Amino acid sequence: MIIDEVQYAPGLFRHLKVAVDADRERTGQFVLTGSQKAPLMKSVSESLAGRVDVIELEGLTWAEIRAARPEMTVEEALVRGGYPELYEKPELDAAAWYRSYVATYLERDVRQLHTVGNLRDYERFVRACALRSANLLNRAELSRDVGVSCPTAASWLSVLQASNQVALLEPWFSNRTKSLIKTPKLYLCDSGLCAFLVGLHDARDLVRSPLAGPLWETFVFAQLRRGQTNATGGWDLWFWRDRSREVDFLYHRAGQFDLADAKLGAEPSPSDLGPLRKVAGRLPEGSVRSLALVCRAPRAYPLGPGARALPADAQWPPEPPWS
Repeated sequence: MIIDEVQYAPGLFRHLKVAVDADRERTGQFVLTGSQKAPLMKSVSESLAGRVDVIELEGLTWAEIRAARPEMTVEEALVRGGYPELYEKPELDAAAWYRSYVATYLERDVRQLHTVGNLRDYERFVRACALRSANLLNRAELSRDVGVSCPTAASWLSVLQASNQVALLEPWFSNRTKSLIKTPKLYLCDSGLCAFLVGLHDARDLVRSPLAGPLWETFVFAQLRRGQTNATGGWDLWFWRDRSREVDFLYHRAGQFDLADAKLGAEPSPSDLGPLRKVAGRLPEGSVRSLALVCRAPRAYPLGPGARALPADAQWPPEPPWS
């Protein structure tokens, strides 16, 4: 039995628990889906703990978009985002779709998750987050620019995280690298929503915009995050930043590192690897498996020993030797 939008029927969960406990050896009796994570997980944790497998369904990846719409460019996909309906119905106006989505999200989801006194201020807060996507999170600056208190901004940011609108990427930190900055980076989870909120509606706007670089990094982060959500075996994704060096993405597992930067260009050169090589030099000798520049190139190509330029749909990090 498939039950959609099950969070609207919280009284159903106690009956589901009885049905599942009556035959614990039989799995897959019920598929429960819902578009609002917080109330859904609250009911699951209260009634079905230990009885369910939780799967978070992300938006479409660039690989999936390209398979479905081979005529689409990566720039168009960045601005259009990863929501499946926009590709099932390519005739839809993406800007109008996102305008409706934002209105629905503010009116429905936010009111159920949190008491927001002024929806206009909250919408301005969401847009301010979009303008800061792929940047270090400065909560004081964010609250000051929107005109709300720091506790209010922190509360609203938690709502955005709980509803999968934004994600925070933490910096890599160890006792050997005490100079690293501990502030996380803020990302919108969908590049199309981010582009809409900052006023970009097509690929031509993207080319002319000073926000093109952060939007590309937001798009790359979305691809990695979707891979992380679906991966097994222990993802551990971070970024690196100290007083003089920065790397967008650092993957760590079992003492081994893969480093990657998001580059908007279509043909990065070996000279663009400078920041990656500097950070690699700070890590223990022999611990860095690979370096990568994730760019708009149509296919991967080498940039030197252990380094490659990668398209946005490439496998990163590379499969570990023990997989």
